[in-house]
Amino acid sequence: MTLELSHLSRRFTDFPALDDVSLSIAPGEFLALLGPSGSGKTTLLRILAGLDYPDAGSVHLDGHNFLAAQARERKIGLVFQHYALFRHLTVAENVAFGLRVRKRKLRPSKAAITERVDQLLKRVQLDGYGHRYPTQLSGGQRQRVALARALAVEPDLLLLDEPFGALDAQVRLTLRRWLRELHEDLKLTTIFVTHDQEEALELADRIAVMNRGRIEQVGTPEAIYQQPATPFVCEFIGKVNKLPVTCTDGKLAAGEWVLDGDPWHGRHAHATAYVRPEHLALGVPANQPAWIAHLRHIYLAGSVVHLELYVPAIDQTLEADIAGEDVARLGLQTGVDLRVAPRSAVVFAIDKPGDDATVQDRWMWQAQSTIFA
Repeated sequence: MTLELSHLSRRFTDFPALDDVSLSIAPGEFLALLGPSGSGKTTLLRILAGLDYPDAGSVHLDGHNFLAAQARERKIGLVFQHYALFRHLTVAENVAFGLRVRKRKLRPSKAAITERVDQLLKRVQLDGYGHRYPTQLSGGQRQRVALARALAVEPDLLLLDEPFGALDAQVRLTLRRWLRELHEDLKLTTIFVTHDQEEALELADRIAVMNRGRIEQVGTPEAIYQQPATPFVCEFIGKVNKLPVTCTDGKLAAGEWVLDGDPWHGRHAHATAYVRPEHLALGVPANQPAWIAHLRHIYLAGSVVHLELYVPAIDQTLEADIAGEDVARLGLQTGVDLRVAPRSAVVFAIDKPGDDATVQDRWMWQAQSTIFA
């Protein structure tokens, strides 16, 4: 049952919460709506849930007008960030709530409801907790109760609005991996709203990156990270070094780093290069274009080490990520000078510094030489 969103727009006074949003969601897909606060992701989720309506546009499910159906008829399970559990009801009663409030002719028998609740509590690893009240549970347990309640009504579409936002980091990590396993088991079409890029990259089949009411890019986590379509996606997804590039004598360069080639053949005098920390090579041979960088700090972060490098030629501080064992191998210590250069970069041409780049101006640059330490 493919869900087709076409040209959705929604304004609040002068603020465009959604601006001509179109998206196709496949059956059984786990889609993450990722973006900063105010990007429109929650507004989009609320429209699908029947809690809001667009000013323009349409949503169709297998050719049928999805927005024409009342919220209770859309077969949707909705999980909020702050659980929204009924404190005066037990865990079992919370999970059963959606079934018990159905119209009489659609309501299962008491025995069927009890059986369904027991099955769901076991699925969310809370069997034996049915008699407890929400206040007697941890945050992670309450969120699993909220998910079980959403699944109780056997939805066709599961909507999750930043469900782990109120939990601590370790609980979030555990729950999102559990949620991915649950999704793979149920094969339920799921839309997950988050501003946490790590959650989106780990959980989703596809990610829709939103900004100012528009979708900047839709793709697999790998494509979003490795092949960002816009400067916003470059900067929002993961860490990145942002470098000004100029075209001089037919060559694009940032200081001593000269890019081999110019896909625009001199049409653009300026560009911006985005380099991931893990794509910054250290110990570049003298016959390769590179900067001399001063190693200011070494930050240990488990198996990965973050390096802070100051490059006088471009007057910028760059960040490089390397494996922990490479620190000793390369003889790295604070205060040493290194030859560094990007292995790869995403380059966006601009007409002048400060201008916005467009998708058509993108160049996925790769170093031709592979002689890097």
